[in-house]
Amino acid sequence: MQDFSVIEFEAYLKNNQPLLLDVREQWEWDKCHFENSKLLPMGQIMSNIESLDKTQETVIICHHGIRSMQVARYFDAIGFEKIINLRGGIDAWAKKIDPSMPLY
Repeated sequence: MQDFSVIEFEAYLKNNQPLLLDVREQWEWDKCHFENSKLLPMGQIMSNIESLDKTQETVIICHHGIRSMQVARYFDAIGFEKIINLRGGIDAWAKKIDPSMPLY
């Protein structure tokens, strides 16, 4: 498992196309989200785990990086091969990389 800052993540996206898995709630997603990301709220992970490919490079995203770290650690423990946590979450992205993204 890896843990990227938003600056590292921005650079990483220039040459990579991982699955962007957003584990926030629907209302948070509705406020702002990364284009081409997939919403799967943290509370729904267990019932939808079979829909995810354990071999696919996956970046886990939440609001501040706390929920995403919990999910990333869980995925790592059950054998997902390439997991990246977005440290600071979408909030840090909006503050440091894309100020046009709404804050909440």
